[in-house]
Amino acid sequence: MADRTDLVALIESPPLFLDHTDPVLRRMAITALSSESCNELFDAVAALLGDENDFVRAAAAEKLGECGVRALDHLSKAADDPEPKVREAVATAYGELSDPSAISWLILVGNDDADRTVKEAAVAALGAIGDESAIDALLGFISSGPPQVRRRAIAAITVFDDPRIEPAIQRAALDRNPGVREAAEMVVGKQLAVHSVGRRKEN
Repeated sequence: MADRTDLVALIESPPLFLDHTDPVLRRMAITALSSESCNELFDAVAALLGDENDFVRAAAAEKLGECGVRALDHLSKAADDPEPKVREAVATAYGELSDPSAISWLILVGNDDADRTVKEAAVAALGAIGDESAIDALLGFISSGPPQVRRRAIAAITVFDDPRIEPAIQRAALDRNPGVREAAEMVVGKQLAVHSVGRRKEN
């Protein structure tokens, strides 16, 4: 159990705790690292993808999302981690990196992963990356995914411009699931507000 002295020291110098015997402190040290530390400590953080503790592995994966494209190879090795929280963190990191090379894996995970939170993270990452090759998959998630995935896909697809998107969201506004309907109605409401402002400016 971390004591106050350890916590104070960690705040002052997180790198010193990356190899601490306490996994809680290792995880906290990763989280406390600044984005600027990626160059100096990249190898140390990447090595923690192999940590025995799943919370530490997840924290390392998420931190690598701040470290640029050289993190991609390391993340790909963690993408089949047996722990859902680690796969979720990998998906989130891919979204932060905005690299289209991850899209195929994210679509696969969105369809097939056994864990709901991993599916949701993968779908959100597709929107964060913003590559048009994800549009077909997102439309599929909106029409036939589990409720949480449908809701997340609605938010993700709003970054794209495609004539199929508005009808799909309008159909989702009639979805049998109230959470999905609410997500779609929020998007439709924003679209109506934008159109209304545009008409007022024209007049």
